Amino acid sequence: MSAAVTGGRIELEEVHRFANRPVRVAGTLHWDVLALYQGVLDGLRRAGPAESVGVDAWAVDYGLLDGDGRLIGNPVHYRDARTARFTERVDPYEVTGTQFLPFNTVNQLLCERLDRAETMLMIPDLLGYWLTGTAGAERTNASTTALYDVRGRDWAWELIDELGLPRRIFPGFAAGASPLRPDVAGEVGYATEVVKVASHDTASAVVAVPAETDRFAYVSCGTWSLVGVELPAPVLTEESRLANFTNEAGLDGTTRYLRNVMGLWILQECLRAWGGPPLEPLLAEAETARTGAVIDPDDPAFLPPGDMPGRIAAYCARTGQPAPEGPAQVVRCILQSLALAYQRAIADAVRLSGRPVEVVHLVGGGSLNTLLCRLTADATGLPVVAGPVEAAALGNALVQARARGLVGGLAEMRELVRRGAGVRTYRPGHPYEPWERG
Repeated sequence: MSAAVTGGRIELEEVHRFANRPVRVAGTLHWDVLALYQGVLDGLRRAGPAESVGVDAWAVDYGLLDGDGRLIGNPVHYRDARTARFTERVDPYEVTGTQFLPFNTVNQLLCERLDRAETMLMIPDLLGYWLTGTAGAERTNASTTALYDVRGRDWAWELIDELGLPRRIFPGFAAGASPLRPDVAGEVGYATEVVKVASHDTASAVVAVPAETDRFAYVSCGTWSLVGVELPAPVLTEESRLANFTNEAGLDGTTRYLRNVMGLWILQECLRAWGGPPLEPLLAEAETARTGAVIDPDDPAFLPPGDMPGRIAAYCARTGQPAPEGPAQVVRCILQSLALAYQRAIADAVRLSGRPVEVVHLVGGGSLNTLLCRLTADATGLPVVAGPVEAAALGNALVQARARGLVGGLAEMRELVRRGAGVRTYRPGHPYEPWERG
């Protein structure tokens, strides 16, 4: 994405889009990170000359480098089954404040042979290292590892020692900007610098939430849905731990207090199982389809790739519900189940943090799904402001713009987004439906 800040507005342009296809090799699911890096280089070449570059990506996963800075194998995908045996947390919640998920970085590292590893870099840090030759960690992504002290704002060294993980692999925290390596500059056709932005894509997306006050909840909705509130400090109570909330670092010392909820992944896998039909006609049918079936999107059955329609039917049989009949009812079941999961997460966030919420901002690709937005408004009883779609790219660009003196703090960044986001508001008020059990 290319961004321009002019006349008190920020505008995005899609320059290059490329596929992200995981690859299974000898039973292990990997990211094809070299193909992703090539896609980045192609995009930089087409976007140039750019005044600066920022890299954000998903959380949890990482690359391991040897003593010569070479990658030790393609990074393993978090949906790989290697961490399925982890059913209880190994990190102290009062230190890391992290939601338990079996694929958390800490559990992945406990599956690794680390004798050859000298450095661990989260995915956006790995791409930044290849671009600049400078290795360093960034806090918003480090805070997702369950190896980060959210109060001390450093690696949780005592935990790292207790688990027998080598201290050497955890890099120092970097800020500011680093120039492109000369060979990379030659390949893309110009010299520029890579700015350390909020490198977790959700952290960047929350930067671009067009909120006017602090009384908002957000749903950053894509493959996953990250549902929570923005706070000045973490919530590390036992009640918060039992509710499985996470405290992730946000921009400028804020805390993203949220719960990871399975997102549109379930719908994506259903479409794949049905042979890839266009989504819009299905959504139109789902508008009028009716089913009382509700699934728990976070049930472990829905995590790996596979026959998602069959798993939904099996879940309904297991829970004594009539299974949805046909694709339109399945789509309706998925979206109303997500809306209820959002309602529960927002209600819990308000209760546990004490932060009142007056509006829900739904950002990311899911904001284009009008049925999901309407169902979320109905389930929460709150207005849902949908958009921007490319929230992560906007947040990334805004941090770069601040580094160049083009914009000020978080409030000013969000004002820029409001001026050009093209958001749409959905208000609650549709008749009560049988699925609204939240």
